[in-house]
Amino acid sequence: MKRNLITAILMTVVTTILFGLVYPMVVTGLAQVLFHDKANGQLIVQGGKVIGSRIIAQPFTGVGYFHPRGSAAGTNGYDAANSGGTNYGPTNQKLIDRVKQDVAAAQSENPTTPVPADYVTTSASGLDPDITPANAQFQAPRVAKERSISVDKALELIHQHTEQRQFHFLGEARVNVLELNLDLDSKFPLQQRASR
Repeated sequence: MKRNLITAILMTVVTTILFGLVYPMVVTGLAQVLFHDKANGQLIVQGGKVIGSRIIAQPFTGVGYFHPRGSAAGTNGYDAANSGGTNYGPTNQKLIDRVKQDVAAAQSENPTTPVPADYVTTSASGLDPDITPANAQFQAPRVAKERSISVDKALELIHQHTEQRQFHFLGEARVNVLELNLDLDSKFPLQQRASR
């Protein structure tokens, strides 16, 4: 009995050190060496200052910017410390009413184009950094008007930032909103800065 107890304690200590300390340190070290950018959250730095992450959505509310998907993460949305959706099912009346209201608002902005689903729905995490090309194209007339550029120029910028399906069959085509807006600011700056 005493021998079994000593063996159990030693195994607990050894596995704790091995899998609780050594393994995480090795994996972290390899990630830092081999995938430094990905291991650190794919942060975008400009002028020595972190302005966002390629993999976490942030709100853009100015009319001169492309807007990300809506977010239910946290109290005001886009809270990385409290990510998650509303968990409303497709028959939930609150969700149906909100989507109807958002569709009506979107149609008043762009009455001749069908409203993309991801324009009026939130992502599961509330932090999806990407939108569909259709969503970006739907927003192009508003952004072009505010930036005093042609819609064709806005569409060309969207096309440049559209990532196709991975390996041509995984996922869907997508546009990273932060990268698109940063490129938009560098190529077609607003005369008077709109709020992000």
